[in-house]
Amino acid sequence: MSSHWNSSSFQFFFEGWLVRQEHYLDELATTITESNIYEKHDSDLRDLIERVLAHYQQYYEAKSLLSKQDVFILFSPVWFSTLEKSFLWITGFRPCLAIRIVRNSVNDLSDEQVEMLEKLRREIKGEEKELDEDLIRIQESLAAPPFSEIARRFGRVVMSDDNGRRRRHKEEEFMGMLTSHMEILVKRADFLRMKITLKVIEILNSVQTVRFFTAVGKLQLRIRKLGFQRDAQRNR
Repeated sequence: MSSHWNSSSFQFFFEGWLVRQEHYLDELATTITESNIYEKHDSDLRDLIERVLAHYQQYYEAKSLLSKQDVFILFSPVWFSTLEKSFLWITGFRPCLAIRIVRNSVNDLSDEQVEMLEKLRREIKGEEKELDEDLIRIQESLAAPPFSEIARRFGRVVMSDDNGRRRRHKEEEFMGMLTSHMEILVKRADFLRMKITLKVIEILNSVQTVRFFTAVGKLQLRIRKLGFQRDAQRNR
């Protein structure tokens, strides 16, 4: 995978990734509707699950590379519809959404699984709150002196005297600091998304996991399709 990414190259990657996503969804949906699914070897289901996980991991690896080049575009990505953007939480889905999807798609959870999922939900909710608070602190720092003054002037042509060069240096220093903070925030949020996915899979059995991934794929593609339909109608 190339280490040089920009909006165009990521969009090209993402379109190909979505095609593969649809193929995996077809395979998941076919598997889950088979009448003998409980008779399938667990290793066969696990193989499918591992391939789907690797598919998502590929997305996060590409996203991480783009983040190092332009983290800010991830907060309003041009490859998403307006509706998709409305669901974003620090450049992706809110982690606890995974628990809601499990509850809506898996109807044979044991009491022990329900308890474990609720414990996981509380744990992840606390980590979500920490990230929310960190994002608020970053946003507040943008409004506080001297950052607000630097941000207000950023991008302007400044005088080429010593004072102007010092101001430019402060602006670059500020943007470097802001970029670093945002990259770390996105990395932590993506880690939390993968963390809850892996922990959910640990709680579910193989058949339940296939149901979970099927529901995730359907939701993602349904929101994307509806979002672009709405955007097209709005632009008529």
